[in-house]
Amino acid sequence: MGKIRESLLFKFGIIFFIFTVITLAMSGFTTYVNQTSAFKKEREDNLKQVAAYLELVLTIDGDDFIYWHDYFVPNCANLNIPHDFSEEDVLNARNDFDELFEQKYPGKILGKDITFEELSEDVKIAYTVYNHEYYLLLFEQAKERFNLAWVEFIVPVEELPDNSMNVMYALDCLRDERIVDGNKYIQLGITVNHKIAEHKNEYEAWTTGETAKDFDVFDNEFGHDYALYKPLFINGRKLGLIGVEIDIPKLQKVILMQTLKMMLFIALILITAVVLLLFYIYKKYIFKLSSLKNNVRLYSEGKNAEIATAIEKNANGKDEISVLSMQVSSMIMELENYMRSLLETAKELRDTQQKADAMNELAIKDALTGIRNKTAYDTEVQNMDWLIAQGKAEFSIAMIDLNYLKRINDSFGHEQGNIAIKKLCYIVCHTFTHSPVFRIGGDEFVVIIKNDDYKNRLQLVKDFNITLEALEKDVKLEVWEKISAAIGMADFDKTIDANVANVFARADKAMYQRKKEMKAVRES
Repeated sequence: MGKIRESLLFKFGIIFFIFTVITLAMSGFTTYVNQTSAFKKEREDNLKQVAAYLELVLTIDGDDFIYWHDYFVPNCANLNIPHDFSEEDVLNARNDFDELFEQKYPGKILGKDITFEELSEDVKIAYTVYNHEYYLLLFEQAKERFNLAWVEFIVPVEELPDNSMNVMYALDCLRDERIVDGNKYIQLGITVNHKIAEHKNEYEAWTTGETAKDFDVFDNEFGHDYALYKPLFINGRKLGLIGVEIDIPKLQKVILMQTLKMMLFIALILITAVVLLLFYIYKKYIFKLSSLKNNVRLYSEGKNAEIATAIEKNANGKDEISVLSMQVSSMIMELENYMRSLLETAKELRDTQQKADAMNELAIKDALTGIRNKTAYDTEVQNMDWLIAQGKAEFSIAMIDLNYLKRINDSFGHEQGNIAIKKLCYIVCHTFTHSPVFRIGGDEFVVIIKNDDYKNRLQLVKDFNITLEALEKDVKLEVWEKISAAIGMADFDKTIDANVANVFARADKAMYQRKKEMKAVRES
């Protein structure tokens, strides 16, 4: 027994065993700490990206989401949304709404020919049921796709004197049941009292209108959750909060179990290798083992996935050390692929946002002139009305109308008419260089005069008329190039103007007065 203890093979085995245990412990601890920190940070970043993604999707829907919101919140108690529905059911609900709408309002377009408020009650209900199924399914798909604990859209409905807030769960991935006439429906409009002290970041997001800088932490029947809240604004209206939650401890538990399994697996293989080394002490095995040890240490320090290639190169055989090397290499590559997958998910979210931005840009751009269109003007009017309400507005409106467009189209063709429109657009834009210009009709342009242009607005109007007079006298130009246009301007007066529409009406009237004066001069 004494000889065995004193043998080099025994001492080598003891030393190697101790070294292996220490190496595994340090490697496992380092891997666990680093992976836990990285996973938590990435999941928190994913929360923000998912919230931004949902905000983008709902914002693109625009008026559709507002219609649903404004009807659902006060009427949810009277709605019956089927508890179990699929994507096909959502399409069927959409078809039901389209058929009912076409039956009652043939040839009309919602939002253009008829407002949502003008719809009959049964059409409103069909519209709201379809959209609720669509939005709820969208939230549930986001929850599953991004492996989240919870996704919700909540509407704070009342702040109470006891420092609490009643919050309605308008879109909730937990489909609570209610039975009506033997049929199973979703329990809608569940309202919960939230103590502000326990939901600080939720309250901050709602009151400030900005995404909360931190996370609310909850311990409930669903686990230990980290929740992020992002306010949803559409057309300047704050409609509610998008909430997304993750279960950080659950992720940490998974990482811990994976780390322990990895350490156990490696330990078993190394022990087997040690037993073999006691019988087959050979230089190349010692070299392989030393090489593997060094590569594992390098990976623990630098997390460089290229080390996996080096491990595979040294695994030139079918022995236990080679098998261990290949498995460690595979583990490293799997971790690297998982990290890349998370990065690709983040890139997909960014690409989606960029595409949405491009679509939004096209939606507000006039196809002929390239300037902003009537839709963009309506949005700008909403912003200006908000500034008026805040007492911060200072602007004028110039209404410009192209003369003789019909005569040009009839006499020379629509292509020449388009040339006249674009030339007038060029002159307007180069006259009012510091103000937004909009084409709101075939031959009508609107300028919201502000910034430096506002200070020089009278001179700019004179310059505009002088430019047109010069064109009219230029004998080198074709008839359609000698454009004629009437301009009318009105200043915002806070004592009489409650909104932009009042200023626009005066500018439009001034433009028509100018048109009459120009006609009188021509006929004299």
